[in-house]
Amino acid sequence: MKKSLIALAVLAASGAAMAQSSVTMYGVADLGLSKTNGVSAQMSGNSLMNNGNSRLGVRGVEDLGGGLKASFNFEEGINAKSGATDAATYQRAAWLALSGGFGRFQMGRTLNPSFYGVAAWELTGTANYSVVGNQFGFTGEGPRTNSVFQYTTPNMGGFSGTIGYTAKPDNAGNAKTDLNLIYANGPIAAALSYNKTNTQKANMALGGSYDFSMFKLAGSIQNNGGPSKGFTIGGTVPVGPVALTLDIARENGTGMKNTDVLLEAKYALSKRTFTYATYYKDGFAGLGNGANGSGYNTGAKNSFGLGVRHNF
Repeated sequence: MKKSLIALAVLAASGAAMAQSSVTMYGVADLGLSKTNGVSAQMSGNSLMNNGNSRLGVRGVEDLGGGLKASFNFEEGINAKSGATDAATYQRAAWLALSGGFGRFQMGRTLNPSFYGVAAWELTGTANYSVVGNQFGFTGEGPRTNSVFQYTTPNMGGFSGTIGYTAKPDNAGNAKTDLNLIYANGPIAAALSYNKTNTQKANMALGGSYDFSMFKLAGSIQNNGGPSKGFTIGGTVPVGPVALTLDIARENGTGMKNTDVLLEAKYALSKRTFTYATYYKDGFAGLGNGANGSGYNTGAKNSFGLGVRHNF
């Protein structure tokens, strides 16, 4: 009887410990059809006209007690068109974090704080075809960085901030600082994104959105550390089960003016699956015409996409 009680106690303790720890596998499957000037229609996977890249990840969290938690995330990209994976297995995410009442401390490869600042107000959910991301490179540094030491404050009435630092040896001899300041409360979202790599000029984006219920407006000013400056403005209108978005990104650089335009329609099939149809006009005329990277012969390049995304 006593042994049975001891065994039951051990099982109960083990169950409690297991209940405090969880590991989840998740992912995205996204495929579509795309057509671009001069290129025949084809299946698209992880391209400009996909809503997002397909991926497979695993994340977990353990309750350490006293309000302290340990968590991790490993995520790799998969091209659903061919089944190919990224050259670096966990190119999308590979990090470890500790969090509690003090906030969150994280180390590893991760999305940049400046990226999360833009994501707070951007209308498409930072889709591959986001004019904000394609025109201004998500505050000039792209979405991710290796070897980031990062701290995020607790949420204080809608306010939060994150600062990340990458040491010199981990960034080709140039230390990098990356941060955001975000306010998200009710219909309002606003954020400052900033990053600075040693020996380079700083990049900055200040943007916000307001949800009027019947429609949502968003806009920003951008300064990518030099002659490249500009702004974005757009809106989303729900029409029954369809969400229609128009987003415009205008860049003024040395000797050129570039306006990108996006039209997007999303139709939700469920909470985790939606279809989308998009038109993207890249207005890059460059410093001259031609197909050598200096500009498009037509002065603009048009792309069309139709796809399905499933989150699991």
